Amino acid sequence: MQRSKAVTKYIRIAPRKARLAAGLIRGLNVEDALIQLQFSELKGGRLLLRTLKSAVANAETIHGAQRRDLKVDEVRVDPGPIIKRAKPKNRGGRAPIKKRTSHFTVVVRTGS
Repeated sequence: MQRSKAVTKYIRIAPRKARLAAGLIRGLNVEDALIQLQFSELKGGRLLLRTLKSAVANAETIHGAQRRDLKVDEVRVDPGPIIKRAKPKNRGGRAPIKKRTSHFTVVVRTGS
């Protein structure tokens, strides 16, 4: 059983929202996962699709695996650094705005 991995870092989407798309493909074979993400309306699905394609390409290049034999072994969405901004409020005050980022990790494996 060979495993290939792809990591995408500093993606400008909140991890909580991206985990919704990650839950769609966890445990599926790669062809079904690609279709699931391709037709998903989620922004996280579109961003996660790039990472999944990269993991598949790594498996095909490094291990010589066939796409039909690959299965999604692990999908992880970890929080990245938070970009902090401020929004003006009344009477000279301010409200903090936290722009969250994510790190995606997708691991695919061959075999059953």
